Amino acid sequence: MKLSVYITRKLPDEVLQPLLEKFTVRMWESEEVAVPRDVLLQESERADALLTMISDSIDAELMGVAKNLKVISNLAVGFNNIDTEAAKQRGIVVTNTPDVLTETTADLTFALVMAAARRMTSAERALRDGEWTSWSPLGFTGQDVWGTTIGIIGMGRIGEAVARRAKGFGMEVLYCNRSRNAEAEEMLGALRKELDELLAESDHVVMLAPYTDETAGMIGARELALMKPTATFISASRGGIVDEDALYDALKKGTIWAAGLDVYATEPVPSNHPLLSLPNVTAVPHIGSASVRTRMEMMRVSMQAITDVLEGKNPKHRVV
Repeated sequence: MKLSVYITRKLPDEVLQPLLEKFTVRMWESEEVAVPRDVLLQESERADALLTMISDSIDAELMGVAKNLKVISNLAVGFNNIDTEAAKQRGIVVTNTPDVLTETTADLTFALVMAAARRMTSAERALRDGEWTSWSPLGFTGQDVWGTTIGIIGMGRIGEAVARRAKGFGMEVLYCNRSRNAEAEEMLGALRKELDELLAESDHVVMLAPYTDETAGMIGARELALMKPTATFISASRGGIVDEDALYDALKKGTIWAAGLDVYATEPVPSNHPLLSLPNVTAVPHIGSASVRTRMEMMRVSMQAITDVLEGKNPKHRVV
């Protein structure tokens, strides 16, 4: 009897073929709506492998009923939606999809820097709403990007890729990281700073740190108050690292100039979230890796990880 794989979101038929040839594959038949919890628990009971999304909560309760589960392949770089300690205790392999989305996510991150600084969201809204009646000397003016200072919190693969883009804009690159990134310093001229120094000196602060117990809530009212009133704040790694109430207050009061957001503490973010009401917020729905080529490659990597584990091989991107 073939081993069983359950996929928590509908994926294109053309990428499923490698799994269909070897395993019994079941899949939640919606691209937009997350699999309900009761369905996920029921399907997990008979699954040997799960291909999951960052929005799926894969916790100890689920692993407790998934008696045959051998591998959880997460279609994301992040894996804070998975109880990795519970997986480790049960001998369940956990994998993710790093590397393949680095450049695509860096593109989106730098786009948020430019859009937030130059007020592109509010300017477009005014245009569409018929509020642009004439050219004016200070109409829709924003902050410069070229020749300014960018501060990157979390100088991993994506941080380095953002720094490369920043150098093309003549920017000085500061970074804050748990450990020194000698390559970024040598190749990009990046300067390592303590968090408070980076916040005070940067014109554009980009949050790219992973979500951990250490980084949860690391940007709050105190940290935002250290930033320049002309500075932009970009959140492009994981929600929960930034205190959203404090960010709202800072943007509302003019403590900082603007923000660009791709990730949120609760996803999908409610349409009535206070941050979405502010004209100086550019907000997109967690689309950092959302290019066709990158998402298809992420699917391929996830499926290969499942195949490797179920065939007794060590997967390439193993977290646990």
